[in-house]
Parts: sequence; structure tokens; C-alpha cells
Amino acid sequence: MKKFFVVIGIFSMVFLSGCGLKPANNKYAVNLEMWGTFDNSSAYSDIFTEYEKVNSNVPSVNYQKHTIESYKDDLLNALAAGNGPDIFMIQSSWLPDFQDKIVPMPEYIVTEAEFRNNFVDVVENDMIIDGLIYGVPLSVDSLGLYYNKDIFNAAGITQPPKTWEEFDDIVKKLTDIDEFGNFAQSAAAMGTAFNINRSADILTVLMLQNGVEMSRENDGAVTFGEPVQGISGMPSEKALEYYTSFASAASPLYTWNKRQKFSIDEFFQGETAMTINYSYHYDTIKAKNAKLNFAVAELPQTSRDMAGGQVNYANYWVLVVAKNKVPVQSSESMQVTNDMRIHEAWQLLKALTFPTSDGVTIANAISGEALVYMTEFDLTEKYLENTGKPAARVDLVEKQLSDVRLGAFAQGNLIARSWRRHNPEAIEAIFADMIDNVNTGNMSVHDAISLGAHRAQNLQPRYENL
Repeated sequence: MKKFFVVIGIFSMVFLSGCGLKPANNKYAVNLEMWGTFDNSSAYSDIFTEYEKVNSNVPSVNYQKHTIESYKDDLLNALAAGNGPDIFMIQSSWLPDFQDKIVPMPEYIVTEAEFRNNFVDVVENDMIIDGLIYGVPLSVDSLGLYYNKDIFNAAGITQPPKTWEEFDDIVKKLTDIDEFGNFAQSAAAMGTAFNINRSADILTVLMLQNGVEMSRENDGAVTFGEPVQGISGMPSEKALEYYTSFASAASPLYTWNKRQKFSIDEFFQGETAMTINYSYHYDTIKAKNAKLNFAVAELPQTSRDMAGGQVNYANYWVLVVAKNKVPVQSSESMQVTNDMRIHEAWQLLKALTFPTSDGVTIANAISGEALVYMTEFDLTEKYLENTGKPAARVDLVEKQLSDVRLGAFAQGNLIARSWRRHNPEAIEAIFADMIDNVNTGNMSVHDAISLGAHRAQNLQPRYENL
């Protein structure tokens, strides 16, 4: 591996607190362990091999895959016992629940300005709290409109809808109800909660597009049930009313109900023309029906004069560093401190998620001496190549915009938003209940939103910062 140039004295020697002299031997070795879910070890094997070539202080990076069903509990239990991983992936919405268990990135590794310039906007909004950077993504996903090209072609529809008004027109044109009141063909998987994958996210993005402020940044208060200054009426109620209209037999947009099969199944079987989902279900659909003639378009948007503007919704994972763990070091290595482990973990994450065309900076945690090495490939690009995921880095998003499979999601990432909240799984269930309460007639739209916002607020601790 080619050594590019040497930089001395840039990195503060902060790891030898309480010691006035540097040891003569600055060599050490710490093995890093990373946990994740969904990704197989093959996603990282060549990446970690390349990194180990340029950083002799990290002779081994080991990745462990955990099942999603138990992953969060596995993490919390391992961290509580002090034997968790050095680095682990969390869903971006989990940050408030893990913030006290992780350590932010040192500014000498990446500045806030560098971070903001590297990733799509949603990442900086989610991951920077009080000027501290808590996590870095390899990928960001957003919602796209999957549509059946054969159904569109048969109806003479040449383009997917760009606005919800166009979406409504297509729904009316494609919905086919038989003499018994059943759907011979559904136009879209929209309107219900429990048989539509990611229904809560679809409702959330409709709220965001209508200008809803989901929560207040300064104190974490849930605000989606409140009026929005400058917008008439209650935009969250308008979003819920619109979403559930697709499952109301009295609505001209009626195209779905609770008797339909699961949305992904309906779509891959060719029984519904459109469904909204993330990029990771592209391969799911292909695997279930390789002959299905479908494509993905950008998520429809509201009219340009709406307060929310062009908005998508982000769903992504970030890599974070555990605050406390006994370092795993080589038997021949000098004593490695927790601060040294943290330094090496964040050095790895910078190399994984930032461009490496100008080399990877490797700084010694003891001496502060930094060497810059050239890698054989960009580590982030290799990860995206290995996994087929949409990019989080803005330079790589630009490259993906023209990709047939990922282009719609890449564009969505540029306008994606999220919102910070505790206990996101429970919040998702609350959104499903809001939808279902309207579907069943148990509540009016107003009451469903009011109750949902109250329940969501009760889940949020009254911290100064979430």
C-alpha cells in the first residue's frame, strides 16, 4: 500500500492524560468488532481487508450479523454488560434511545462543516446534536413509487404520476370493482394500516409534504397534532383524511380495503398497479416474480404552493461508536485504553463513509503522528457496489441519479426528511392505530390525530435535547 505523505502534529495527544511523557514505543494494536443487521459479512470483507492494509494499529475488524427481530435487545443487553461491540449500526430513529450509550465523533477527525458537506441534508439534521456528530451512514433510503408497467400500458398511461393529483387520476382510471364489490384490480396499496408495508411512513411523508411540524427541536415535544402557522386548517388531519380516503367505499378514490392481501404480495402478483416503498424491496419483488414488468418512479409530491414543498421520507441506519468497552488488543500490544479504542473506531468510520480519493489519514493515538495512505478503491463505493443500496454521500448520490434501479431513491434522498423521537416502534404503532381508527369508523379524523399526538407525546421524556 502506497504511503502518500506525512503530517505531524495535527492531532492532539489526548489519550495519555495523567502522563507527562510519551512512551518510547508508540506501537499498539486494537481489534475492532462491528455489529449490524441485514448486511452479510460479504458486504464488508474486501473493505475491511483494504483498511487493515493501511492501518497497522487495527489488525482485525470483525463483523457480526444479528437478526433484526432481536437486534435492538441484543445491543442493549450487551452494552449494559460491557461486552458489546466497538461499532454498531442503529436505525437513525433510535438515536435518542442510544445517545447516552455512544460517543460522538471527535472534531479532529471530522469537523461539523465537513460532515454537512459530505451527506444529504437529512443526515446532518438527524445526527448532529448541539454541534456533536453521533453517527455516520453508508446508505440512506427513501420512498419510491413502484408501478406495474403492463397495467399502465394497457390503460394507455405512458408516465407515472409526479403529483398526488395525477396519482388520484390514475387511481380512478385503474380501479376495477366487480359486481360483488370486490377489487378485480386495485390501483394502489393505500389507505389502511396493517396490510400495507410502511403505512406509517407513507402517512408521515404526507404530513411532511403538507407542512406539518412533527416535533419541536428545542424540547422534543410532539407537535404533529397542532396547527401550523401560515397554513389553514389542520394539515395533519388533511393528510390522514387523504390517506384513508383510498380505503373508504364512499370515496371516489376507493381502491383498497382491509380484505386485500399484504401490499407487497398484491403488487408482485400483479393485482395492484402501484405501491410505495423503499429501495430494499426492489430485490424482494424481483425474487418473488422475476417476470413482473415494473419500474420505480419518484414519490408523488403535493402542488408546489403547499407549505411542505418537495419532501420525501428517510429510512436509514448509521454507524456509531460504543462509549465504554474494554478494548480487545493483541497479546503483543501495549496496553490500549478506551480512548484509544474510540479513536481507532472513529478513524475506521471516517474511512468507511468519506471519500478516499485523496487517501486515508491514519493517526497514531499516542504520538499524534498522521500518515496518509492511498487505497485501491473508495470504501463507500465498494460497499454500495456490494449491496446495491442508494447512497448517503452527496457525490455518490449524484452518480446514482441516472441509475434505472436507484435513480428515484437517489433523488428522494436529496429531499428526504425525518423527525427525532423516542421509542419509534411505539410511534409507528400509534400511527397505525390512527389509520385504523378512521378505517373502522371508531374515530373521526380529528379525534384520531388528537389521541395519536397525545399518546406519542407521553412517550417522550422531557429532556432539554432528545
